[in-house]
Amino acid sequence: MKKVLLFTVFTVFSLTAMQAQEIRMGAKIGANFASIAGDATDNIDGRTSFHIGGLVEIPISEKFAVQPELLYSSQGATSEYSESILGTVISVDESLKLDYINIPIMAKFYVAEGLSLEAGPQIGVLVSANADYEISGGGESESGDEDVKDAFKSLDLGYGVGVSYRTLMGLFVSARYVGGFSDINEDIETEIGDIDLEDFSQRNSVIQLSLGYSF
Repeated sequence: MKKVLLFTVFTVFSLTAMQAQEIRMGAKIGANFASIAGDATDNIDGRTSFHIGGLVEIPISEKFAVQPELLYSSQGATSEYSESILGTVISVDESLKLDYINIPIMAKFYVAEGLSLEAGPQIGVLVSANADYEISGGGESESGDEDVKDAFKSLDLGYGVGVSYRTLMGLFVSARYVGGFSDINEDIETEIGDIDLEDFSQRNSVIQLSLGYSF
């Protein structure tokens, strides 16, 4: 993981040094519409949260640029389900909160003045992972939260594709889909019935809508 991060940082600073006289710097904030894709996701719903961070746009030519970013991104998912136990209906509400420091590196192609298409890889480092829950049934309820960081991998590899529009004043809006390449769960070498949990795989899936300013 350290080698990947060091290579990413070296690449960003090398590009910045080559184009220092033309770069744009900026900041952005926006909404995350996050969920989890993969195995055992039938009862999983989306979680709405946020992202915030900075960016550097490095022009390579008139139509092409590279844009590395550093973002704090709150992701995860929610689930709600009910089970009948000895004639009593038990309802469970859960919210999984996965917070990452993400480093996307977007290749941007300008199709018109201010309008660009973007795509590129993303590296994410897990900062925290918490599960909030509420269990109710039989006239009683219980709620709490649990640190579940040990159940998730510290490094998340993914990709982003999107579109962005920047005005002459420097304000910009963007929409991006971020999908995961890698499994976010720690490996579990065991079986439950006919299910081999070693092959259990889930990935992050996030739609991001952003508002920002660059200069």
